[in-house]
Amino acid sequence: MSYFEWMPPEWAHVLFVLFLSFLIGLEREERKDKDGHYSFGGVRTYPLIGLIGYSIAQLSGGQLLPQAIGFAVIGGFLMISYWHKLTAYTTSGVTSEMSGLATYLLGAFVFHEMFWMATALTVSSLLLLELKEGLESLARKVEDTDILTFAKFLLLSAVILPLLPHTTFTRFQINPFKTWLVVVAVSGVSYGSYVLQRLSKGQGGILLAAILGGAYSSTVTTVALARRSKNDDQPHLFSGGILIASGMMYLRLAILLALFNQALMNSLAIPFIALGLLAILTGWLWSRRTENNPAQSSNAFEPKNPLEISAALLFALLFVGMLVATHLAIEYLGNSGVYTLAGIMGITDVDPFIMGLTQAVPALTPVSVASSGILIAASSNNLVKGIYAYTLSSRQTGQQSLAFLLALALLGLIPLLC
Repeated sequence: MSYFEWMPPEWAHVLFVLFLSFLIGLEREERKDKDGHYSFGGVRTYPLIGLIGYSIAQLSGGQLLPQAIGFAVIGGFLMISYWHKLTAYTTSGVTSEMSGLATYLLGAFVFHEMFWMATALTVSSLLLLELKEGLESLARKVEDTDILTFAKFLLLSAVILPLLPHTTFTRFQINPFKTWLVVVAVSGVSYGSYVLQRLSKGQGGILLAAILGGAYSSTVTTVALARRSKNDDQPHLFSGGILIASGMMYLRLAILLALFNQALMNSLAIPFIALGLLAILTGWLWSRRTENNPAQSSNAFEPKNPLEISAALLFALLFVGMLVATHLAIEYLGNSGVYTLAGIMGITDVDPFIMGLTQAVPALTPVSVASSGILIAASSNNLVKGIYAYTLSSRQTGQQSLAFLLALALLGLIPLLC
């Protein structure tokens, strides 16, 4: 019989508690040496707290009341430690004391064989403790509006969405849950770009603004860069950035199609990815022709909060309207009606029309017709952006942008011939 076979199974639990609590204690010991003033606990104290938590759970047979009393007793000792720090220093954090309470809990988690929870608690604690400077720096950068924006995203996705019925209504097969899910997905992609732009504000150039702005809204980004080009004599840089923004539009649409309609994604994946990468690569190479220093993007594109409730409701109404319009176009005008509608929608915002087609396939619209409609809408949108750029930009930037976007629009129609 080997040594490990006659050892009681509790030994493994004790060693696991010691290992996890020692990691927390080691981090606190290092922090105490760096700070150079009194701080609660270290490599000995935290393992003892973890063992106390495990021992109380073991002795009580896992009953909640004794473990809660033990938690309160440990909390009392930690409160004394914190009071001592307050008397010695004007300001003092309570992080070490909270770490002690977390260490007590991981001992209880191990007794109940919740090893994943104990490990997750330890890793999370270590990350929060070790990344103190980085997290505090991030907190100083985050504005009140950013917190409110994230709260709106949670409202859209975690509060409103689960309350909606997952049932189709009317002959147009309108599903409230799927409709709002589309709103959440489109807003989520835009919100991700919005956050990156806020974090990189003042740190990137025109090309970074074009990439992030294109993921947000290529039309808005085109208008912003076109207006900015009048004040900066760098036509290659700005026309290349405008082309990159339109390339990002294709990649953004590919992601949304993959989320909501695999059949459409399979039909359009190759052309969308190819067009997106081609436009981005061409735009980047063209922008490199400029001889001046890259202009900063701090004023190139200031994104608007994509999670306004009014904007979400408007998108939902447009989505439902496009779904109904597509159904009526097919019913009364045939395929040509869908193509005409696609060309018209390219003038404004193509997202509601394209996302409406994802819900119309295959019940209301054949995959081939919907794919053709999406390609036409995207090309129409590129043509309109070219006109915007030509009208709003400096002369050279406008000419180059119009030529690039017109070429991209024509390339986008080539799959229709295949």
